Amino acid sequence: MPLQLSARASKKPLRLDDEVRFLRSWIEKPLHMGAVMPSGRILARTMAQYVDVASTDPVIELGPGTGAITNALIEHGVDPKRLVLVEYDPGFCALLRDRYPQATVVQGDAYTLRDSLWNVLSARASAIVSGLPLVTKPMLTRLRLIRDAFATLAPGAPFVQFTYSVVPPIPKSLPGISTEASERIWMNLPPARVWVYRKR
Repeated sequence: MPLQLSARASKKPLRLDDEVRFLRSWIEKPLHMGAVMPSGRILARTMAQYVDVASTDPVIELGPGTGAITNALIEHGVDPKRLVLVEYDPGFCALLRDRYPQATVVQGDAYTLRDSLWNVLSARASAIVSGLPLVTKPMLTRLRLIRDAFATLAPGAPFVQFTYSVVPPIPKSLPGISTEASERIWMNLPPARVWVYRKR
């Protein structure tokens, strides 16, 4: 049974050692990391705003790292018990389990999403929020991920992805998928944009 999440744990700010952990992981495996540093607060809040806090269905986060976006989701009002955090790095998994004991932390590969989540979900997800470095992956890998994501999501639920690139990480022209984008977030380092995909 998961431990109760204390108010202190849910509001823990990112610490300097988070940035050190993130940088060390990026140096060791640069193509597995979406960024050199954890996502900035404005970027994380922008991503969280697309998630329906009134739903009781799961919210899946892909590549949560040290929990910058996870924290923004909780601050936005998402119940930590709804969170399913899919993280590849075992060190980050241990950190996430410590910080968010009510969340479900899955050590797995988000790019094989069906395999990672096959025995985890009891309902379709109300949102998927991704910090994955999609633009470093071949287009076929990205398209497979979005296909698997929509198989996991409830109808009309958002797949939320940020990128530092000026082009969308998933083509806007995919049939049956609507696309929207935030304004460029200049206060993030480096500047970023949030893309939201929904299956029509």
